[in-house]
Amino acid sequence: VDESELLTVPDGWKEPAFTREDNPKGLLEESSFATLFPKYREAYLKECWPLVQKALGEHYVNAALDLIEGSMTVTTTKKTFDPYAIIRARDLIKLLARSVPFEQVFRILQDDVACDIIKIGSLVRKRETFIKRRARLLGPKGSTLKALELLTNCYIMVQGNTVSALGPFSGLKEVRKVVLDTMKNIHPIYNIKTLMIKRELAKDPELRTQSWERFLPKFKRKNLKKRKEPKKKNIKKEYTPFPPPQPESQIDKELASGEYFLKERQKKRKKMEEIKAKQADAIKKRQEERNKAFIPPKEKPAVKTKKASTEKKIDIAAIKEKVKNAKKKKLGALPEEEVKLKMAADEKKKKKK
Repeated sequence: VDESELLTVPDGWKEPAFTREDNPKGLLEESSFATLFPKYREAYLKECWPLVQKALGEHYVNAALDLIEGSMTVTTTKKTFDPYAIIRARDLIKLLARSVPFEQVFRILQDDVACDIIKIGSLVRKRETFIKRRARLLGPKGSTLKALELLTNCYIMVQGNTVSALGPFSGLKEVRKVVLDTMKNIHPIYNIKTLMIKRELAKDPELRTQSWERFLPKFKRKNLKKRKEPKKKNIKKEYTPFPPPQPESQIDKELASGEYFLKERQKKRKKMEEIKAKQADAIKKRQEERNKAFIPPKEKPAVKTKKASTEKKIDIAAIKEKVKNAKKKKLGALPEEEVKLKMAADEKKKKKK
């Protein structure tokens, strides 16, 4: 037998079920697990709890619902023979608390089905970014999530800060990878394309032992956004060993203009004149703005209407003749010229015959 055949699991192979004969004496100690559930799940859990107890009762596991404390508890009994049954029961109550419906949850009690609760709340810093990426995982009208479910054979439930997945082990591994990549800003469509190619390659028995890297697409990241340039650019000046020139003081400016030698009364008078000039300009501008409201708008020039010309006379006799000719013609009849041409064509055909 080839080594490659020994490494692969044969098609249709299933592990034998764990029975009482495998563990006839049962369990020595009692194990129990409890989990809390949110207030909004209370009404649904009340309805489906008899079904939960019935499903767990088949595996000899007790289930208790405490509505006052808001918790669910599962415990083993003396009749419990499967040691892994309590772990499955623990996963079952966890999924029920995470808003997964009972129609899907009871599948966890099967041997080939497992669950995975992926915490995504702490993977992204900003809340707005987290909401956008979580919505990207769902897709428009849940189409992306549906495609992922079909490719992985898993049931996926996105609720709050967690993603609950239920299905085979191989599918759960793919779901976790896709969810974590989506939170790292890698679009789920790329992973869905890869999964579709893998599914087609798995059908070929020759490619089972070969590497699939050459068939799988390689997506490169593209940084399309350019680096934002600052509004104020600090341009470095050329280095000079000499210090900058000393700025002029107020006294230097007054000496240059000759104001320094004026008397105190003359300085005050000059300042008052400057203030008055500024005030006069401001009053003038304000007055102009007020007068704008009283300026009438420009009227459009009136367009003169042309009188209907009475020079052209109507030929009444010609109109009467047209009416007479129209009355003689039958409705839908051909004109006289066309009738003559048709008659001539028919005569020619008769002669040829």
